[in-house]
Amino acid sequence: MSFTAIIAEDEPILRAQLKTKLTKLWPELKILADVGDGEAALEAIAEYQPTLAFLDIQMPEMTGIEVAKSLSQNRDLKCHIVFVTAFDQYAVEAFDTGAIDYVLKPYSDERLVAAVNRLKERLSAVPAQPQNLEALMQHLAAKLTQGAEKLKWIKANIGSNLRLIPVDDVLFFQSDEKYTLVATKEFDALIKTPIKELLDGLDPEKFWQVHRSTVVNATAIEAVTRDFRGQATVKVKGRKENLTVSRPFSHLFKQM
Repeated sequence: MSFTAIIAEDEPILRAQLKTKLTKLWPELKILADVGDGEAALEAIAEYQPTLAFLDIQMPEMTGIEVAKSLSQNRDLKCHIVFVTAFDQYAVEAFDTGAIDYVLKPYSDERLVAAVNRLKERLSAVPAQPQNLEALMQHLAAKLTQGAEKLKWIKANIGSNLRLIPVDDVLFFQSDEKYTLVATKEFDALIKTPIKELLDGLDPEKFWQVHRSTVVNATAIEAVTRDFRGQATVKVKGRKENLTVSRPFSHLFKQM
């Protein structure tokens, strides 16, 4: 049996990565479209009538949850939903309350193989296992709200002044033994908050740890390059630095 799919993910790098990995791990799956927001996802589903829709939970225009809710209310649009999320610490519990499929970020081959196997088994079942989307909505929304308290500002002393730096303006964080560098397009600042503590308050969808001492804003990545040994480095928009990607985090850029 052949299956088709669309992918909805607002980060171009992650969207390309998921498409590449699915093509490799599930070559029989035909990906009909990949889009960057929820409204475009609904349009693609209506146009292509795919078997599957991989929906990022957090997207502009409409979230993945809102797209799924809209689909559940439209009898003409039947599509098996696969939620894409980095919120494994509370989302998976919600998914496990019903017949709901999910893919966790970052997209390692191991995680995707497990997800693909689940999907093949579910889609091939006779009778087909229905998705209980309505039962999921309130549970998942509540869980996401519980974990939604994220950093919005970084407090840094610059000279004699205390400055509030919007987290979205930060291109990367890089720590040494004593301080953490907060790098933006316009200026740098030093804070005493360690990387591990920052990670607890940063949005994992947007800020990726690429080294034990470095966290980069994924939306600011301009290029990823490798040397003759396969060592990856990240170039950030508007900066001269090349940020080293250590081996434990190299899977983030394996297909790039």
